[in-house]
Amino acid sequence: MLEDRTCLVQRDCRTESNWTGCMSYHIDRIDAQNGKRPLENDEEGENVQCKLQKQSDGSDLEGVVFSVGNSSASADEQADNQGRAGENFDSASADEQADNQGHAEDDSAAAPPDEQVGNQHQAGDNGDISTLIPAIGRDNSVSSLIRASRSDYGTVASLNSEFRSLVRSGELYRLRRQMGVVEHWVYFSCQLLEWEVFDPTRRRWMHLPTMNPNECFVFSDKESLAVGTELLVFGKEVLAHVIYRYSLLTNTWTSGMQMNAPRCLFGSASRGEIAILAGGCDSRGKILNSAELYNSEQGTWRTLASMNQPRKMCSGVFMDGKFYVIGGVGGAESKLMTCAEEYDLTTGKWTEIPNMSPVRPNATRNDIPVTSEAPPLVAVVNNQLYAADYAAMEVRKYDKQNKVWVSIGRLPERAASMNGWGLAFRACGNRLIVVGGPRVMGEGYIEVNSWVPSEGPPEWTLLGRKRSGSFVYNCAVMGC
Repeated sequence: MLEDRTCLVQRDCRTESNWTGCMSYHIDRIDAQNGKRPLENDEEGENVQCKLQKQSDGSDLEGVVFSVGNSSASADEQADNQGRAGENFDSASADEQADNQGHAEDDSAAAPPDEQVGNQHQAGDNGDISTLIPAIGRDNSVSSLIRASRSDYGTVASLNSEFRSLVRSGELYRLRRQMGVVEHWVYFSCQLLEWEVFDPTRRRWMHLPTMNPNECFVFSDKESLAVGTELLVFGKEVLAHVIYRYSLLTNTWTSGMQMNAPRCLFGSASRGEIAILAGGCDSRGKILNSAELYNSEQGTWRTLASMNQPRKMCSGVFMDGKFYVIGGVGGAESKLMTCAEEYDLTTGKWTEIPNMSPVRPNATRNDIPVTSEAPPLVAVVNNQLYAADYAAMEVRKYDKQNKVWVSIGRLPERAASMNGWGLAFRACGNRLIVVGGPRVMGEGYIEVNSWVPSEGPPEWTLLGRKRSGSFVYNCAVMGC
């Protein structure tokens, strides 16, 4: 599945600037007191750049300069100077926040009287500024922030209540989407309740707050999907399906949302603020042909027309403005499916496409259950469909005109998996990424490799790697 779980066990539905003059007062101190776990930098990760790369995720963020008073810096300089975690408001640990706050108080006390008054005046007026950057007005302020990296939004939100409201309302992300300014971050889980984030542009590793579900959810099958500013993790608690939702705007997990027809093992994909989930199976193990559309802006689920054939363990992608469900397992005898189905969002109709699923390495073997293999590892970049053949360690491309798959190069040599489980193959803006790594006796690394198809045949760049005691359970890419 496009935004789905990768796992080593057989799956069964019945058994995831330096604006220093103005940014001295951080909202993360307040949130830490409220008991949130911060989205924090991971110092253990190794940021690796094997060759110099341009900004390659479709966003136009380089050279953006903030200017408030006499303080200015580029987005990259802010990252280096601030070392902050990301767009959340909780970018330091509680101890670090307390230490920083103590230093701030000490510095204020040691300052000359006129500077102390100035600092106190600034702190007192901090929440009263209503024009964002007064010198240029609100509209120009918002326009500038749209082009800034979302890594800096946590710092921006700490300026005053107006900035904080702007970031938390989601207005910036809606405007970014309208203007085509998008940054893609990789969210993945290598532990049952832990989620990590990798920013491929700044080579930065981060942690999300820990999930807090019950034990049934912990050990259930999970799917994951990033849509809009949300990360959705689907699982099961006792007898009912449940969805945990992480909000980029508040840096918190919540639960309670339900689909119209709860399911697992479905195919899914997102585009902007919408996502489509199709197929899968219900809590009794019945394979479904139904589909639903989720709108993250409205928080609503809408039932779509049913597919022509029921299927589970399938993959989903958006391509050429349409949604595709590819491969999977279906029929009364749980046969491997080689066809795909195309959903036209304009007409609301499904069309079956023969032989669109990439070749499965064990498709002709009768001694291996079809459910032992991962769903098709497929991704779309610039409206071109690619697949990872984990057995041959090759990248394949779908020839739309001739309706065949063509081998175009190699996967990263260290991208290990078990029948496709433990390996994530995703689109990340205008590049493909592979998340996985070598493992020996339970120890190994998680590596993030990247290739930009428009630059020529597969040539993988190692963006970063870190030690990991487990493999990749779930992976999703959030673009906003």
